[in-house]
Amino acid sequence: MDTTQVEALIGMLAVLGLLVLMVLPAVIGIAHERRTDRQLKWAETGRAAAGRHHAPAGPPRPERTPGARPERSAAPHRTARAA
Repeated sequence: MDTTQVEALIGMLAVLGLLVLMVLPAVIGIAHERRTDRQLKWAETGRAAAGRHHAPAGPPRPERTPGARPERSAAPHRTARAA
């Protein structure tokens, strides 16, 4: 092997190395997204299966009409502290 072939090989490896460094974060992100989607699907099917076996706890919530606001109390939400 002469020096031009060695330099060409080094250049090619450098370009491939940079390509891997540029593509690697995207591949990791795609793998993370797929894992999250799988977990969400698993949780959704588990929740649906649990909903078929158990009755909802407590009284049913009243339906809200569009534009209706929830009732508010006159009591303060936070207590004041002395300085």
